[in-house]
Amino acid sequence: MCLIVVGWRVHPDYPLVVAANRDEFYARPTASLARWFDAQEVIGGLDLEAGGTWLGISESGRFAAVTNVREPGMAKGAQSRGALTRGFLTARSSAGDYAAGIDGDQYSGYNLLLGDGDELVYCSNRDGNPRPLAPGVYGLSNHLLDSPWPKLLAARQRFSEALPRLPDESAFFDLLTDQAIVADENLPSTGVPIEWERLLSAIFVKSESYGTRASTLIWQDAGGNITVHENSFGPNGQLLQSSVISTSE
Repeated sequence: MCLIVVGWRVHPDYPLVVAANRDEFYARPTASLARWFDAQEVIGGLDLEAGGTWLGISESGRFAAVTNVREPGMAKGAQSRGALTRGFLTARSSAGDYAAGIDGDQYSGYNLLLGDGDELVYCSNRDGNPRPLAPGVYGLSNHLLDSPWPKLLAARQRFSEALPRLPDESAFFDLLTDQAIVADENLPSTGVPIEWERLLSAIFVKSESYGTRASTLIWQDAGGNITVHENSFGPNGQLLQSSVISTSE
C-alpha cells in the first residue's frame, strides 16, 4: 500500500478514521474486501500470493496497515510484510506488545500502524523503536511517518477538511481518486527512474501494469460500530467493484 491517512481521536463521534490507497501490480493475485474465511471477525482484503494483507480491521476494533519503504536495490526480506498485519489482526496482544515483539530484520523496509482501541502505535524497521501516537491526523506513504512528500501533504490536508463531513464519504473518495501528477521540481528522489517518480507522485496511480488496486475508507463510531467501504480497480484505473461492510448491520 502506498498511501494511508489516519485520524486518531480527532473527531468527537468517530475515534478512528482511515483513508488508504493500495498500489500494486495488477497481475498480483488479490482477494477484495470481505470477512476472512478463517477469521470471520476480520474485515479486509488478502494478498493471495504471500497470504498477508495490506490493511484490515476486526469487529473488536483491532486495526492494522502496512506500507513498504521505497529503497531500490535492497535485498528482499525473508518474511512477507503482509504477515505483520495479518498476525496482529488475529492476535490478542496489545498493539505495543505486538510491535515490541517484531524481529524487523526478517522483513524488507516497512511502516506499520497498529491499533487496539486503546492506542495507535507506529513502528518501522527503518525508523527506531515503536511509539504510540497522540491524537491527531497522520500520513504514511513509502518513506517514514509524515514524510513531507507532496502527495502526502495534500492528502493529509484534504483528509482533515473531510473529517467534519462524516458520515458523508464523498470528500474522502474524491481525495483518494486524485490523479494529479506533481511537477518535476517538487518530486522526491527515491532512487527510481524519473518516469516512475512522476507516476507514483499521484495520490491515485494508474498505468497499464501498475496502479491503485484498492481505495479504502474505514470509520469507527463512538459505539464501536465499524464501516468499511472499498473500491477496487484494474488497469488504467478501471473501477471493478465497490463493497461496503458494516458491523452495525
